[in-house]
Parts: sequence; C-alpha cells; structure tokens
Amino acid sequence: MSLRDIVIIGTGQAGFQVAASLRQEGYEGRLLMFGDEAGLPYQRPPLSKTFLKEGHPERLLFRNADFFAANGIEIQSNTPIASVSPSERSVTTERGNTYHFDHLVLATGTRNRQLPIPGFNAPNVFGMRTLEDASRIRDRLEMTSEIVVIGGGFIGLEFTAAAKQLGKKPTVVEAQDRLMARAVSEPVSEFFLAAHRRNGVDIRLRQTVLAVETDSSGNAFAVRLSTGERVFSDLILVAAGVVPNCELAYAAGLKIENGIAVDRTMLTSAPNISAVGDCVSFPLGDRRLRLESVQNAADQARCVARRLTGAVEPYDKLPWFWSDQGADKLQIAGLIEHADKLVAKRDDETGRLTVFGFSAERLCAVETVNRPGDHMAARKVLSASDGIMLADLEASHYRLKEVFRTVARP
Repeated sequence: MSLRDIVIIGTGQAGFQVAASLRQEGYEGRLLMFGDEAGLPYQRPPLSKTFLKEGHPERLLFRNADFFAANGIEIQSNTPIASVSPSERSVTTERGNTYHFDHLVLATGTRNRQLPIPGFNAPNVFGMRTLEDASRIRDRLEMTSEIVVIGGGFIGLEFTAAAKQLGKKPTVVEAQDRLMARAVSEPVSEFFLAAHRRNGVDIRLRQTVLAVETDSSGNAFAVRLSTGERVFSDLILVAAGVVPNCELAYAAGLKIENGIAVDRTMLTSAPNISAVGDCVSFPLGDRRLRLESVQNAADQARCVARRLTGAVEPYDKLPWFWSDQGADKLQIAGLIEHADKLVAKRDDETGRLTVFGFSAERLCAVETVNRPGDHMAARKVLSASDGIMLADLEASHYRLKEVFRTVARP
C-alpha cells in the first residue's frame, strides 16, 4: 500500500529517528509528529550529566529547525494526543483537532514512577525526565547544599556524580542491596559503590524513604528513612524507575504486555500502527523484552522506517547501553541479566574492569568500566558470531580483540 500520511506520536529519540529514517529511506509523503513538550526534539541522556553542569539547551537538539523544514517534517509541539482510532485511522488532540493517517507510529516513551509517600509533591522534590525538569533542578542547585537522591539506578547515580562535581553533598537511598541491581552484575555494582563512596557520597543500601518532611512553607527539608533516621536536604531527586506510556494504545484496543506489544518488525496488534522505543515490549530470541536505551530506540525506529518503505526485516539488534558517572564510564553489550556465570577481570592499578557474562557456557554479555576498546570489541564479537564459548575466551586469556579476529575470518 502506498502511504501518503504517516503520523508519529512522540518526539524523543525513537520518534525523531523514525522521521529522519523515513526521509533517508525515500518516503515522500506527509510526515507529522506530535509532542507533549514545547520546542524541537532533543536528547535526554545529557540532562542528568552535561546539562546540569553546563546548561546550553540548544546543544541538546537532534537537529535545528532548518533540518525539519528542509525534510518536510511537520512538528506539532506542545500538543498532547487524547485518543487514537485504529478503525478510523485518526488521532485526536487534547484541543479536539483530528488528523488522519495511513500509518501511525507510537513512540510515547516512559514517565517517572510516582512514589506513594507523604510530602512527595513538595516544590523542591523533582523527577528527571524532561528538559523542563533538568532546568528547574539546575536553577535550584545554585541555592542547594544537601541533596537526597531516591534510587540508585543510572539516572540517580549520574545526577549524584554531577552534583558532587558541583560541590554538593548528595545522599543516595536505595531499597535494593546493591546499586543498579536491575541492570548490572554484582562486580559492577561493587565497583561503583566503592567509587561513589571514595568520592564522598553517602550511600544507604537496603533502605527506603517513608516520608518527605516539609516546613511551614511546604518545602521539603528532610526525608525519614525505614531505619528511623532523618536525612536533611535542600533538594530531593526521585529516580525510582519509570513506567511505559501505554494509555493511548490500551484505550485504542492494542495488546499490552509490559509495554505496547509488537512483533519482530515492530508492528502492534493493529495492522496500521507500529510502536518503538522505551514504551515497547518486543520478542528477542525466546523472550519478550522492554528496553530503555538510545540504541534500542534508534534501531527499532530504523527497522520501522525500512518496513514502511518496503524492506521488511525482523528486529534483532544487539542491545548496548552506557552510563557516565563522574570519571567512570560504564558500557554494556548484551543483556547481563541472562547470564548464569560471570567472570570479572579487574586491573587494580588503573581501576578498569571487564565482566564477561555467560549463559550455558556461551558469551551473552560484556560489561566494561573505563575500557572503551573492550566494549567495541565485545559489540563486534557478540554481533558477528552465533556464539563464543567460555573455552574460547579462556584460551585467548579473555582478549576480546583476538577472539573477534578469529570469528571474523571467512
């Protein structure tokens, strides 16, 4: 079917990449994007790091206005969508305007998880999701000394490292028994726990926040922990995870399964609607996953753009992630959660770390800290071969570049 009108809901990484890739693949029809926020599409990863320290929101933009004009990409910013009708092939905005489509792409992303604790809505309690969030936090940091960060995941720890570099006193409260427990192996958790503590960060593991205490003006001044302790703070960041934005899809009758369920080509249960990015659960191997990463969003977007322009292929890209926390760079290739065996190689003199994850003796993931060369080699090894066995790595003394040269031979 010839597509004349494609509508994209969402202007984050996934939504932007769908639009840009459609034009790169030769799509010449109308291309209309809707975003909840004002302004042009921008990058989110720097919000918790570089932007906090330096500002300059213009540097976050994927492209300037000239790019969208030259490529005929129409952006309706600050325009939330109220409903989607697959049968009518239309979307309706909260202002009541209706737009028709031949194909719709949902790139609705995620939102911060809300915590059911007293005082959560105090004006100096923040989430970190949008440029507006980061701008408000950055303004507040100037008058802030003590900070509490609720959540020891990527965002919370990236913010913590940036705040420490700005001379603040952060305390991290994490309910799990280790940092980044959902995303990384124990050796990596231990590495970053030690690194942040050496940097003077107070980290409280296996503790939760029961309440945010506020003063007579309504501002938060402390949190009360499950241990009974109080930690004083001028600013509180809540980084306790996210939930996928599936409400539009659910109301439209689409299948939901820990996100908007799609097939191996990113098509939803409706034949005229695709979905991509953090809001999506998709099949990879024998599992269904929902991933929150730039790589996943961008590669899924390219997959959809190719399908809509005639090149149908399943999405099977290797997942990879990164996190910059102060002077330390964490990079992950593959999914370490699938590993049943870990082998950690650490250089105590340089502070570098590589963790190899194996599933049934087969390499399934590699985590590196301050070893970008190993990370790039790991991505090549995991993408270029049907499987590297533990014995292969042992024989090479865990030299990934040497292993890659072996598997890359014709």
